[in-house]
Amino acid sequence: MDYKVIIKIIIISFMITLILGPILIPILKRLKVGQNVRDEGPKTHLKKQGTPTMGGIIMLIALVITTLSSGLINRDMIVLLVATLSFGLIGFIDDFIKVVLKRSLGLRAYQKLIGQILFAVILAIYQSNTSILGTKVLIPFLDKTLDLGMFYVPFIAFVVVGTVNSVNLTDGLDGLATGVTLIVLAFFGIVSITLGYNSIAIFSAALAGACLGFLKYNAHPAKVFMGDTGSLALGGAVSTIAILMNLPLILPIVGGIYFVEALSVIIQVASFKLTGKRVFKMSPLHHHFELKGWKETKVVMVFWITTVILCLIGIAGIM
Repeated sequence: MDYKVIIKIIIISFMITLILGPILIPILKRLKVGQNVRDEGPKTHLKKQGTPTMGGIIMLIALVITTLSSGLINRDMIVLLVATLSFGLIGFIDDFIKVVLKRSLGLRAYQKLIGQILFAVILAIYQSNTSILGTKVLIPFLDKTLDLGMFYVPFIAFVVVGTVNSVNLTDGLDGLATGVTLIVLAFFGIVSITLGYNSIAIFSAALAGACLGFLKYNAHPAKVFMGDTGSLALGGAVSTIAILMNLPLILPIVGGIYFVEALSVIIQVASFKLTGKRVFKMSPLHHHFELKGWKETKVVMVFWITTVILCLIGIAGIM
């Protein structure tokens, strides 16, 4: 695929996002869909109370418009859009209940998990029946495949649900999840072009452009947050891209920040329940560094740079 096409896609999605921001952010403000900030969190976050959330809608609209107007609508593109919007819908319902209906809990954890597992299993069954590799996945660095057989569906479901919730946990600082995902999408864009997955390349470029444009409003100090609407959709998009390319095993590498964030929460909870002590000052991990005295912008920048390095390692493991 011509790189000029990819650049065009990125620019179109970027511009749509820039245009939608000033239109939709005031609407979100009028609807009073403001973020609730936890009292036990870093005190510097208290000033973010009331910042509009559900901004993920902006990125999703830009993504849909750009991909549908690309002229390349095939099976992979439809699967990518449906998966992304499906996980985004779960996040939207959760956000709507919390910030519009003013019910603090939103969807219960088990309700979100059931929806995520359902979509993940459908995706896993689809891929196992349509991919030329069947139930095999590529092993980075070894140039070999691993046949998961009957374990393929549960493994893929675990990867999808884990990635979706890890991205959600990463979305805790201005521009953090947006920037990390932008870099991961750039990785998948490069790999998909090289391997000939044209529709995935266009989708990755469109979503990367939307993330880039969203940073205009989400970077510190954020004018809008993506909410679960955006974070669950991004997690669904990234994991679906990896699965359609038979590369789920690359996600812990290129998405290392996502998984370290999730792991920090698991370790913190397990440690406190077993010993009564906390390993981190606060979890997810980005809050730990904040409480150690790092500025929010420094944490975000370090995590971005780390993701760039991890994606370079990922490229070396595939190409």
